Amino acid sequence: MSEGGGAATSTTDALSREAIARVDASGQLNDVLSLPEHLRDALWRVESAIMAEWDTPAGLVVAGMGGSAIGGALARAALGDHASRPIFVTRAYGLPPWTTPDTTVLCASYSGNTEETLACYESAGALGAQRVVVTTGGRLAEMAREDGVPVIPLPGGFQPRAAVAYMTVAALEVAALCGAGPRLTSEIDVAASHTEQLVAEWGPDAPEDSLAKQTARGLLGTAPVIAGAGLTVPIAYRWKTQINENSKQPAFAHELPELDHNELEGWEGALDVGRFSAVFLDDSDAHPRVKERMDLTEKLIAGNASASFRLETRGQTTIERVISLVLLGDLVSIYLATLRGVDPGPVKLIQQLKADLATG
Repeated sequence: MSEGGGAATSTTDALSREAIARVDASGQLNDVLSLPEHLRDALWRVESAIMAEWDTPAGLVVAGMGGSAIGGALARAALGDHASRPIFVTRAYGLPPWTTPDTTVLCASYSGNTEETLACYESAGALGAQRVVVTTGGRLAEMAREDGVPVIPLPGGFQPRAAVAYMTVAALEVAALCGAGPRLTSEIDVAASHTEQLVAEWGPDAPEDSLAKQTARGLLGTAPVIAGAGLTVPIAYRWKTQINENSKQPAFAHELPELDHNELEGWEGALDVGRFSAVFLDDSDAHPRVKERMDLTEKLIAGNASASFRLETRGQTTIERVISLVLLGDLVSIYLATLRGVDPGPVKLIQQLKADLATG
């Protein structure tokens, strides 16, 4: 028996809804499969919360931690060259030192009680920066309403990491409202329809040789090392954190071309210290030299990797492409948890740390 009380599943067993349900007590799979619906609902929630635009020439800072911060990073990647002002994600107790009253600060905390994000909210207020909050409630919502700060309300009942679509859309929409990027409402709606097709292709009702299921089986028993480049850098980090939280195991992320200047050499000794797998997240619109680097890097580490995968974004727009690999990674992490026989829902060590911090 494995952690969480579920029996480990053989790599040859079907990754069906029934098999997943035996370990997924809190229904994390359903939250992943609802990604298209979340994208559409997020648009409505932002529009209902904020009616006017404003202008902050210094750009946008997204303050958050964990699953609440990743939306800002994914939004920045999706905007790409269309971002007209700086967009920065801070995962800390404070704001970047260059933050000014001409900066918009989006404070993202699913629970509304994340202490680092609360500190950023107060810092932004002291600076006189324009603030926006996205949360389900908690102390963050209380302070925002007292201060007359717009609150984008999120639905409750999720693990924070399952609110990725809401956090991404909130960051994209706030970027547009403050003048840091174009409005992508239509693209988000089209991406939701595209994601529905991918849910059918990769979800639990898909064949056992589907990309998501085969990838999970290939990663089983290894420590995945996920590499991104450009658009896929924050997606690689999302894969890492989803495997950490859902699959309850180590995973690591890096980016090209930087990893070719350091991490590449480490693969020479990989077999001496453990079983590592490599996942390269490619973008269909990546720079040709980046694609060439991925090819060569994969060949150079092939003999020392327990498994290697080259996965490419799907879709036409940047939003479609970003969400495609987010969905794939989320499904892989749930399937991997099922194969390991662990419940993807609880995050016992994170909760223990919070409790220990609360008691000093």
